[in-house]
Amino acid sequence: MNEDRQLTILGAGIVGICCALEAIEAGLKVTVIDRLPPGEATSHGNAGVISPWSVVPQAMPGVWKSVPKWFLDPKGPVKIRWLDLPKTLPWVWQFFRHATEAEATRVSDAMAWLQQDNMEIYARYLRGTGAEHLIQSSHMLTVQRAGPAPDLTDLASRLRLRHHADLEVLTGGEIREIEPHISPDYTFAVMLRNQSRATDPGRLCKVLANKAERQGATFIRHEVTEISPQEDGGFNLRHQDGKHTAPRLLICTGAWSRELLKPLGIDLPLIGERGYHLVFTDPGVNVANSIADAGAKIILSQMDMGVRVAGTAEFGDANAPPNYARAKALEPLAKRLLPDLKTEPVRQWMGVRPSFPDNLPVIDRLGRFENLHAAFGHSHYGLGMAPQTARLVRALITGEQFNRDVSSVSTGRFK
Repeated sequence: MNEDRQLTILGAGIVGICCALEAIEAGLKVTVIDRLPPGEATSHGNAGVISPWSVVPQAMPGVWKSVPKWFLDPKGPVKIRWLDLPKTLPWVWQFFRHATEAEATRVSDAMAWLQQDNMEIYARYLRGTGAEHLIQSSHMLTVQRAGPAPDLTDLASRLRLRHHADLEVLTGGEIREIEPHISPDYTFAVMLRNQSRATDPGRLCKVLANKAERQGATFIRHEVTEISPQEDGGFNLRHQDGKHTAPRLLICTGAWSRELLKPLGIDLPLIGERGYHLVFTDPGVNVANSIADAGAKIILSQMDMGVRVAGTAEFGDANAPPNYARAKALEPLAKRLLPDLKTEPVRQWMGVRPSFPDNLPVIDRLGRFENLHAAFGHSHYGLGMAPQTARLVRALITGEQFNRDVSSVSTGRFK
């Protein structure tokens, strides 16, 4: 096959797999390389939310006021490993520079188009797999335990309404008509309609990988440790058993992308944001929708394997051992939300989100290399952004028209 029609994708997470499906549809011959099977790393452990309305960035005005409290609380939603503080502080400083209303609005607009049509695209990807049930329609309930009723004039609500989200304020009785197991201590909620949730994000990734393989993709299990350019414009990928040659290369390796690219003279402000979850495998309750606790910064969803509660951000070395005390801290928060929840047996997990300071990914050609492309850095939003990311990657590689200003996800924004 013509080398221009060959694409090697490093990374078999949800972004890499969606890129593979789009590339195959465009007529490319695809090879996917990862040290793990598809969907076994970060894509396995998210909260399952697939929503066009996940348009509120982490860097919001006033967020700095909460930081001292979060950092001093060992069970708080955010933690920085002290050993990694020198590497983390420059990133945190850049993060706060984006925490203005103007920046939040700009970033939100980019998040909106990156998640446009995501439910419909996933439905198309799943068609004919026999696993269409892995994505189900649901609402998001963001609940609060105290304080005045939400009035939808705060910036987060305005950003969602700017993109035509359907929001409604609910009182305690209305909350429990929808989700009867939520504690009566929760007095108000904002309901966000018309979104979806994955009932098993890891399996979703595997099902789509199987579809890509049936359509001609080749999957290879290798841990690539070095990328070196060839004189003809391609790349050598060094791994434990030798090397692989890639005429055209797409990097979808998440939090590990920065270290792979540094030897090529490409250094981007990417950090590993370690997240944890618990799955209560015999929960004794049913949850129909995704539920977010606004104060505790957790999201809880019913999945095929049980009730999953996800939350907490730990900034530090992506390769450091998990600190499962962070996961254990989620249990009382979930129990406070759902008093009837059975918390044993339980499974715990840690994964590493790849995050840039502005909460947006890089989807671009990299450096001076014509045949090197990037699709990584999706922070908390990879599941929702993966389909549109794949469409943009397809356009970048094939030269197809993509009617968007893509400067918000270019490498040039960091210069």
